[in-house]
Amino acid sequence: MEEYRQLQIKLTPQRIAILDYLKDNKMHPSAEDIYGMVKKKFPTMSFATVYNTLEALRDKGKIRELKLDSTKRRYDPDISNHYHLICTKCNEIRDVYKTLKIDTSNSMFHGYTKLGTNVEFFGLCPKCSINNG
Repeated sequence: MEEYRQLQIKLTPQRIAILDYLKDNKMHPSAEDIYGMVKKKFPTMSFATVYNTLEALRDKGKIRELKLDSTKRRYDPDISNHYHLICTKCNEIRDVYKTLKIDTSNSMFHGYTKLGTNVEFFGLCPKCSINNG
């Protein structure tokens, strides 16, 4: 509970449930996924509560918003420097903890103001590879 107070957001029981669900979550859930799970405990909770909580956490740099899927955003509570491996068939997302040497000097941005970088890898997960062959 003390770690949540450091977030400097209003801590309602619903928000605490959202934070508990996100803690150490490696599934990169969408807002809809989180809503579906937390709603089981709080049936009257609105989707807006989940979305607003995720926005507040993102704005404070406590979660990463992933725009890997064109239909929905996913969220990663692991804000360490890492990359993502995405299965193009089932959309499973795995974390990749490797150091890559990529030149991101300003000369490659052709006048754009760089706001950040994101590296993603795409392929078939082992389960989909078996079912695909």
